Amino acid sequence: MTTPTSGSEAPALTKLNIPFVEFVVIIACLMALNALALDVMLPALPDIGADLNIEDPNKRQSILTAYLIGFGVAQLFLGPITDAMGRRGLLLAGLGLYSIGSIFAIFAPNLELLLAARVLQGIGCAAPRVIAVSAVRDCFHGRQMGRVMSLVMMIFMIVPIIAPSIGQAVLLFAGWHWIFSLLLFAGVAVLIWCAVRLPETLPKERRTKLEVKETINAYKLALTSRLSLGYMLALTFVFGGLFSFISMSQQIYVGIFDLGVWFPVVFALSAVMSSLSSFTNSRLVETIGMRRMSHGAVFAFVCCGSVMAIVSISGFETVYSFTIACALTMACFGFLGANFNALAMEPLGRIAGTASSVIGFVTTLGGALLGYVVGQMFNGTTLPLAVGIIIFGSCALCCILYAERGRLFHPSVNTD
Repeated sequence: MTTPTSGSEAPALTKLNIPFVEFVVIIACLMALNALALDVMLPALPDIGADLNIEDPNKRQSILTAYLIGFGVAQLFLGPITDAMGRRGLLLAGLGLYSIGSIFAIFAPNLELLLAARVLQGIGCAAPRVIAVSAVRDCFHGRQMGRVMSLVMMIFMIVPIIAPSIGQAVLLFAGWHWIFSLLLFAGVAVLIWCAVRLPETLPKERRTKLEVKETINAYKLALTSRLSLGYMLALTFVFGGLFSFISMSQQIYVGIFDLGVWFPVVFALSAVMSSLSSFTNSRLVETIGMRRMSHGAVFAFVCCGSVMAIVSISGFETVYSFTIACALTMACFGFLGANFNALAMEPLGRIAGTASSVIGFVTTLGGALLGYVVGQMFNGTTLPLAVGIIIFGSCALCCILYAERGRLFHPSVNTD
C-alpha cells in the first residue's frame, strides 16, 4: 500500500460513466436510506412501545439509537475494505444486509430482538454511507465536491420531509410492522438500481492493499490531520444537536404541543428548511467558499439555540415559536453538513474510503451518543434541547478554531 498522502497529491479523478444527474440522485438515495430508517419510525414509537411493553417513554428512543450504533461502528471497518476491494461489491452486500435486517424487524416479537434487527439494519446501511461519500471523492474534489455534496444533501433532505408522513400514513391502515416492510422495499429497490446502473468508481490501479499496518497508518492519518480532525469533531457536535431534535421531536410535538397526527406535517417544515439551505449552499459554495458559508452557519446555529432557550424559560413558548426556531436551526444544518464533510475529506483523497469510514464512525456514533444523552434529559419542556444546541454549537466553533489555527471564514496558512 502506498503511504497515504494529502489531497494535493491525490491521483487523477475517476470519470463518470453515467449522467451526472443520475449519479447525484443515486448517491442521495444511498444516503437517504439512513434517514428513512430513522424518521419513518417517529410516528410509530408510541405504538411500538405499547405493543412491546416499553413503559418509559424515553426508553423508546433506544429504537433509534440502536440503529445509529450499528450504523456508526460498522463504518470504521468498511473504509479500508472498500479502498482495497472497490466500491461496488461491498455496496451491494451492504444493501442486502440492510434488507435482511428489515425482514428480522418485521417479525421481532420483543424489544430485544427488535433492537438486534435495528443494529443489523444499521450495519448494512453503513456500506452505502461510506461508499456514497467515497464515490463522490473518487470523482470530485475541493469546492466542486462541496457543490456535489450540497446537491446530494438537497435531494437527501426530501426524505426527512416526507418520511414521518409516510410512517403516519402506514399507521392509519396497518400496524407498525408494515413500516419495516416499507424499509425492505426501499432497500431492495436501491439494490437493484445500483446493480444495474452504478459503475465502479475506484479502478484497480488506485486500490490499496488490505494490510493491518497500512490500515492503521491510514486511520492515523485521518485522525491526525488537523483539518480533518477539527471538522470531523465539529460535524460530530452538529450531529449531536440534530439527533437530539430527532429523538425528542415526537415527545415534544405530541406530548407537549398535543399535535397528534399533525406531528409529521409540522416536523416536515424543519426538514424543508434544511433542504432549501442545502440547495442554496450548492448554488453559492463555489463562489463564496465552504468556510464562509459554514462558519457563519455555526454562529447562527448557536443563536437559534439561544433564542429557543430564552423563549422556553420565559414561558411564552408556543408550537409556532418552537417550530420557527427549529426550522431556522435545521436551515443552519443545511450549510454545515455538506461543507464540514467535504472539508474533513479534502486532505485525504488517496484514502477516501478509509477517511469516509473514520469520519462516519466518529460523527455518527459520537452524534448518536450525544443526542441520546440530551434525549434522556427530556423533562416535559424544550429547554434540554435548546441548551444542547447551544453547547454543541459552541463546541463545534471551538473545533473549527482548532482546525484553522484560530482563523474563521478563511483557511489558515498551514492547517496540518
